[in-house]
Amino acid sequence: MARFSDQVAIVTGAAGGIGLGIARRLASEGAAIMIGDISDNARGAATELGKSFKVRTLSAVGDLSQPGVAEKMVAETDKAFGRIDILVNNAGGGILRHSSEHTEETLQATINRNLWTMLRCSLAVMPRMKQRRYGRIVNLGADSVYTGLDLHAIYNGAKGGVHGATVGFAREVATDGITVNAVAPCGVETEEVKKAVAANHPLITSMMKMIPMGRMAQIDDVAAAVAFLASSEAGFITGQIVSINGGTAMG
Repeated sequence: MARFSDQVAIVTGAAGGIGLGIARRLASEGAAIMIGDISDNARGAATELGKSFKVRTLSAVGDLSQPGVAEKMVAETDKAFGRIDILVNNAGGGILRHSSEHTEETLQATINRNLWTMLRCSLAVMPRMKQRRYGRIVNLGADSVYTGLDLHAIYNGAKGGVHGATVGFAREVATDGITVNAVAPCGVETEEVKKAVAANHPLITSMMKMIPMGRMAQIDDVAAAVAFLASSEAGFITGQIVSINGGTAMG
């Protein structure tokens, strides 16, 4: 039997990139998938996963940082599938620039994309998980919180909030059958990052110097860690920030 047979997972920010890689991994192991994303590409991604892995899929398009949107997505998932076992809070994305160059708009966007989406989706799903006394919440943090990577101060403020909320939520629901963990990747070789590598972007050069293994993370590296933390095997692991970083920060 596949590891996630008969389970239902919500993966946010999964219309492409890391989120789609995570959704693909969970679907390949039998999970039904709800893809929540601000992009209309969520619909096509859900259809493709359903066809490829013969699992049930849904999509919800909307800004999950805004009031009511996460609650609606969660309600639609519960109504369609009758349960929610896994939430992967992947939605995010940084506006990377020097702190003094941020505007009110870019500040709000960075916090909204990375922190508010995680908070709203987690708060929406936890009552249902508590009722069933089972749940796995896996958040996407960032290794740059520890390394102080160039141009990441505001982004790190948001992701640091994700790390802190992960630990706080984990303690609150520790006796409810729910685990809450985070994975904190270093640079991940997405299509966008590949373009930056090809252009010799100085931020990429700075990032690569920090990684002892001499390469960036692959999407599959991140997806594998998320899948483990989302599984029943990780039932005694909670409140942890797991670095997927090739050794940039050790210990």
